[in-house]
Amino acid sequence: MRQLLALVCLLPALLGTSACAQNTPLEPAPGGKGSYLLRQDVQDFISDVSLRLNLPRAELEQTLAEVTPVPKVIDLIKPSANPLVRSWKRYRARFVEPIRISHGQRFMSDNAATLAAAEAQYGVPREIIAAIIGVETVYGRNTGSFSTVAALATLAFDYPPRADLFRRELESLFQLAHERHVSALDFKGSYAGAIGLPQFLPSSIRAFAVDFDHDGVIDLRNSAADAIGSVASYLSENGWQRDGRIALRATLADGRDASALLAAGFTPSLSADTLRQAGVSSQAELANGEKAALIDLVTPGEATEYWLGLQNFYVITRYNRSSFYAMSVKDLAEALRSASGISRR
Repeated sequence: MRQLLALVCLLPALLGTSACAQNTPLEPAPGGKGSYLLRQDVQDFISDVSLRLNLPRAELEQTLAEVTPVPKVIDLIKPSANPLVRSWKRYRARFVEPIRISHGQRFMSDNAATLAAAEAQYGVPREIIAAIIGVETVYGRNTGSFSTVAALATLAFDYPPRADLFRRELESLFQLAHERHVSALDFKGSYAGAIGLPQFLPSSIRAFAVDFDHDGVIDLRNSAADAIGSVASYLSENGWQRDGRIALRATLADGRDASALLAAGFTPSLSADTLRQAGVSSQAELANGEKAALIDLVTPGEATEYWLGLQNFYVITRYNRSSFYAMSVKDLAEALRSASGISRR
């Protein structure tokens, strides 16, 4: 393979071209299986990962030799050329709707004991766990069928805007496969490399996934128990507060400018005094010393909803860094709790 690579690089050099430049090309690599191994940036990646993570070079090369670039994943992950105006009302309607509520109620009934065990162990309400799985994959109905290694390789080497992230995830996939004594080619998931019912990226599987059904294997694609325990583990490890509130509805006084507060982001950093002085009031008081983030949920043509995002709201945004996402999880969880007859104080 190295001799072949040398020959491929030698001919363009003689012709005065630079087909083997170090920089990743902007367009997907042409060709089928094995085309990645002809690229210097991929060979550099293999050398680095093999040495730094102590992974067998042959293992990486054999896997990437079977990978075909998937231009479709770049089409799917690119921002739309004509993006829709952000609308909380439209976003919410995609996830807090009858199908997810009915399937979620059934999922909670079928997995009642497992959800209760996860809640007891990690402190995360069962309806929050179920809501995340519902938002992510409609309880396993939409887990994705892309080859994970092919999707990640395409994004790592042919999508410069997020190449660093996806190279790290490709590294994590190789580590995960090596630790489990399986091939990286065995994993399937979304176009962005997310896997299973909870759509964990490889790095999250290695860091947070748990064998909650105690069968000796972590299987997020086929085991609802492992998915449930892993979501609870993820939220707990990211700072979930047992029995904590998520968000409080808020009001901004007429004529007040909240841009500085909104710029503070999702991290709860605003005290009750700071909020009060800025003209923000809420339906319930913050606890003594508790801090919040100001959240705006914008729908064109309608009044903006304001909320105070507390620690548990922030934790949900660690799963997906979007206020719309976190609030949809909260609202779907409340719908599931009501449909399932769960009582909370």
